[in-house]
Amino acid sequence: MALTYQDVMTADLSPLSDVSDAWRKMGDRFGELKDDYEKLVPRALANGKWEGEAFRAHQKSATATGFEYAAARQEALALASLLKQAHTKLTGMQKSLRDLVADAEAKDFKVDSSGRATYVGLDKHSAGGSTDNDPDYAAVMAKARGAAQEWTERIADTVRAVDDADQSVRRALTRAAGGDPAKRGGSIGFNPYADGNLDKPCVAPSGDASSDGTSWRADGSVVLTGPGIDYAVSGPGYGRQGMVKLAADGFHLTADGKITDGHRTFSGIADVYGGARVTGGLDISNAGVNLNGEASAGARGMVEGRAEAGNFGVYGRGTGFAGAEASGEAKAGLDGFAIGGKLFAGAKGGVAGGGDLGGIGLGATAEGWKGAGVEGKLLFRDEDGKYKIGAKAGLGPGAVGLEITVEPGKVVDTAKDAAGVLGDGAEKVRDIAGGVTDGLRSLRP
Repeated sequence: MALTYQDVMTADLSPLSDVSDAWRKMGDRFGELKDDYEKLVPRALANGKWEGEAFRAHQKSATATGFEYAAARQEALALASLLKQAHTKLTGMQKSLRDLVADAEAKDFKVDSSGRATYVGLDKHSAGGSTDNDPDYAAVMAKARGAAQEWTERIADTVRAVDDADQSVRRALTRAAGGDPAKRGGSIGFNPYADGNLDKPCVAPSGDASSDGTSWRADGSVVLTGPGIDYAVSGPGYGRQGMVKLAADGFHLTADGKITDGHRTFSGIADVYGGARVTGGLDISNAGVNLNGEASAGARGMVEGRAEAGNFGVYGRGTGFAGAEASGEAKAGLDGFAIGGKLFAGAKGGVAGGGDLGGIGLGATAEGWKGAGVEGKLLFRDEDGKYKIGAKAGLGPGAVGLEITVEPGKVVDTAKDAAGVLGDGAEKVRDIAGGVTDGLRSLRP
């Protein structure tokens, strides 16, 4: 049933924030339970003392239980995020309605319990306090009825907008909580795909379950823009001291896709651009200082693929460019530093590949040039939660480079896993040593 004017005006939305905090604490607790369970149950039993079919069956069941703990954490944190965003959004919309009513009342319109506005300021149009002999009475009444209808419609539109937002929150919470289990391969459990973005609700994976009982989720997008001309000049101003941009874009095509089952992820992206642009700027903010400039004309493209499973991943990338370009950049701030520049005319193609283990990645890049150019680059920056260290240099026919990435979250998780394995190994060594000691004691006369 749709929300009414009274529903929106009188609703107490504060519990949404309180419940969000409770769900967040629950999600954190599920994460702790997952770590404790994996350390104290499957790892503790994998000490070589128990083997055979029963052990393998138990370990498979334990893996599923650990997965459910992780899924429970994901679902709880997603619900917490959705509820927090819902509180912010609905509170703001409720305030907008109340402000709208206050504006109407300030202009001598009374709003009843159903949200209907009525004009109550007729006395102001008669000096004697009566409208009986007011020659403008008919005109005033007609104008008042029209204005009252406008206020009533604006109030009704605002109430409908709140109801639409409320329904979108309901749908997002339902999807994050798992939706229809049949759409997740028939499994009944916590939702490992729960999305905490209110503007992009979680979508349960489509398709049939795979042979090992998992479900794959696919996401992707294709964006094509151009042709067009864009220019901008700004500054000086807060956070940006000066910027100039001039671009003639022929086209820009970006396509990306990803499939995952919660354990394994395969993703790819392709980007192709053709046009000419000149940009330059000086940024000074609390994050640091950035001086940059670039001019290019031609076509460029990039395609990249990545495969990840647990704490291990591999990637490959190919690039191509035909035209002319020149650029330079110097940056220093909280995110690290970067310095580099390039000058090139002709055509070039490049490849890159590498892998990462436990959150630390190592890769190499190589370019072949048909033209003339010079390039150098050294950077250290935080990018999407990853610290990236790169160096690149070239002169004449090509350039080679090195890429190192560090993802702190994965490093911590890998360290926990390693600590668990070492703990299990140490316990096994103690058991063996104890057995040897007991054997030696039995040899005493």
